[in-house]
Amino acid sequence: MKATLLAVAHGTRDPEGVRTVLALLDEVRRLRPGLRVQPAWLGLAEPSVPEALSALPGPVVAVPLLLASGYHVRADIPALLAGADTGEVRVTPALGPSPLLAHALASRLTEAGRPPDGSPVVLAATGSSDPRARADTTESARLLSLRLNAPVSVAYASGEGPTPTEAISAWHRTGHPDVSLAAHLLAPGHFAHTLTRTPARWTSSPLGTHPSVAELVLRRYDEAAVPHTEVNGPARAH
Repeated sequence: MKATLLAVAHGTRDPEGVRTVLALLDEVRRLRPGLRVQPAWLGLAEPSVPEALSALPGPVVAVPLLLASGYHVRADIPALLAGADTGEVRVTPALGPSPLLAHALASRLTEAGRPPDGSPVVLAATGSSDPRARADTTESARLLSLRLNAPVSVAYASGEGPTPTEAISAWHRTGHPDVSLAAHLLAPGHFAHTLTRTPARWTSSPLGTHPSVAELVLRRYDEAAVPHTEVNGPARAH
């Protein structure tokens, strides 16, 4: 039996954020007709991971719809799946870092009006105290820099800084009046709204339903699902 793709999203109270995640999963289904794709949420929306899992027959590959590894990927999601047979449920790495995300980020910046020049970019993530998540975000900035052939620094909307405004101001002080802000976010929500209030010249929208994100969800699924029955435990990172 082909494994179900259980897409595990962070959760949001923003209805547009929920709609965006569900629309992304529609794009995944469009790219892979016949694949069963089920959403689940870590909080603030339904179904929860245990609720979704209880309704799924056969093998499951859980794909975290998260842009960096952190506590959710390493601990929360495996704990929520712990009641299932480890031979039937696997957890993939987070979506990022990946060149596919860098492509999507660059595309969103172009849509926001950023010209194809070498002006600096601030990559704004939600924030995490987990050093592995922060390292992943730094790697995402490096991949975006390679994609744009422009300098990219990192900022965090919460937690230990720099904040997006601080990171943009740092570029201004070094003689760069036009700074872009790349939203390292999957969907609209509280953090995305805060990014609209910075001094950035151009601010990209969340990644949302960009085709490269849907392709990356399927890539993570494929890496874990084939061969599905021969490996137990969490999937290896790629």
